[in-house]
Amino acid sequence: MLVSLHVKNLALIQETEVWFGENLNILTGETGAGKSIIIGSISLALGGRADKELIRNGAEYALVELAFHIENRETLEKLRNMELPVEEDGEVLLSRRIMPTRSVCRFNGETVSVKQVQELAGVLVDIHGQHEHQSLLNKRKHFEILDEFAGEKLKGIKEKIREHYNKWQKTSAELTESNADERERQRELSLLTFELEEIEKADLRQGEDEELETAYRRMSNARRIAEAAGNAYHLTGYEQTEGAGENIGRAVRELSSIVQYDERAGELTDQLTQIDGLLNDFNRELSDYLSELEFDEQDFHETEERLNVWNRLKDKYGSTYEDIRAEKENICKQCEMLSDYAAYKERLEAVIREEEQILNQLCEQAGEERRRAAVELTARMTAALLDLNFLDVQFTIQVTELSNYTKEGKNDVEFMISTNPGEPLKPLANVASGGELSRIMLALKTVLADKDAIPTMIFDEIDAGISGRTAWKVSEKLAVIGKKHQVICITHLPQIAAMADTHFAIEKTAAEGSTTTDIRKLNESEELEEISRLLGGVEMTEKVLDNARELKRQAESVKQKS
Repeated sequence: MLVSLHVKNLALIQETEVWFGENLNILTGETGAGKSIIIGSISLALGGRADKELIRNGAEYALVELAFHIENRETLEKLRNMELPVEEDGEVLLSRRIMPTRSVCRFNGETVSVKQVQELAGVLVDIHGQHEHQSLLNKRKHFEILDEFAGEKLKGIKEKIREHYNKWQKTSAELTESNADERERQRELSLLTFELEEIEKADLRQGEDEELETAYRRMSNARRIAEAAGNAYHLTGYEQTEGAGENIGRAVRELSSIVQYDERAGELTDQLTQIDGLLNDFNRELSDYLSELEFDEQDFHETEERLNVWNRLKDKYGSTYEDIRAEKENICKQCEMLSDYAAYKERLEAVIREEEQILNQLCEQAGEERRRAAVELTARMTAALLDLNFLDVQFTIQVTELSNYTKEGKNDVEFMISTNPGEPLKPLANVASGGELSRIMLALKTVLADKDAIPTMIFDEIDAGISGRTAWKVSEKLAVIGKKHQVICITHLPQIAAMADTHFAIEKTAAEGSTTTDIRKLNESEELEEISRLLGGVEMTEKVLDNARELKRQAESVKQKS
């Protein structure tokens, strides 16, 4: 459930905090007091669109924090599957800080993306406003509601349908693409055969391209290499008087002539002799290197040609040996398919027939489950609508057959309703008014309350277009839902406010040139005064208060019976 809401620097709210109760929480206030800001702040924390204009004038940022306590194991498991840090005691703190250039969302102290928060919202809170009521005008919503009511068995069938539908659709698309005319097929086969022969003829070897590039670089720069290496050979050699080898040899002879006079000279002679040996070895290796640099023009031409073959294939089939080999395998498969096209096509058609047979069976099972669920949901909805003061309502759910497969079967679903005696059943979208839509949505939420795992439901404008006895019936349904879920409801009607288990007032005040919206929990006497205000009393007379007390008494009686 939603334990608390903390809002700071958001629109007209300077800073406020509210601790919600279990069951039915009612929020009331004067028109323009800022009731929509309270619900809007919850939507913001749950990933709604954040606009910098929402930041209170003069503030650097706006902050919304929601604290939840989750007891349902299934809900906790969903959160862990989202890889969110859930405390063992089920405590969750969700916050969103809105700044002029960006916003930051945190879940139990860890930064999360808005997308993650939006996914999380579908697990923790169900918000119903005017937009949600209007969604009933879309047949797609009817389909979703019926499938939700049908339960786990239909869910399992739909998963199998999606699996086989995807395979059927993919194979059908492959067959369609392959149905080219014979001339086009032969032309494509000819091109693929040429490409395959080109790769095979090249007889590529892994690593060969790197070896060729090294050899080509050396051959292309052979003159410069030979010149530099030759100069180094002469400068370090023994053949010319200016060579390092010749000079070190002379130095060794000079030191050797004085060894008999000084032991230190002998040590130096030994060191220089070692240097002379190392230089001699180096000079011989340099001589070998120079001889290896010799090549004829034919070697260079062959290396260049082979490197060109590699580069041409890389341009066409991939930048590495592995890429070219993979493309060759792909070409082989395409050639096999085009060469034995009849067999290939027959294989595809066999797969399609098999998938259609499976899909037909699964779609029939799904249809049976939907028709069974439609009968039960129709009965429950009819009873719920009669309880909501529809005088002579007829309600049914049409489950019809489609001509083509979809990912969810071959059914179409539409709610049909008649709200006046003697009128035929018509599509819901053609009949229901705004007030009727809100009652129908409430009836649905009442019927689905046992199946809905979302702990908190928020209703905004549930009382649109209703009054009197109908308002009382709506309040009774909210109390029923509140038995199994935490309900937060904004209302203008005293009949609904009287049903509150916890009642909050939203108030707007102006002081020192600034306007502020705040929310506070009402005690028993304050609640009676607020219900009296909603009853329309110009003055808070004892008679108006008596009416408020009677509404509360009736509400308590209803809650004890339900």
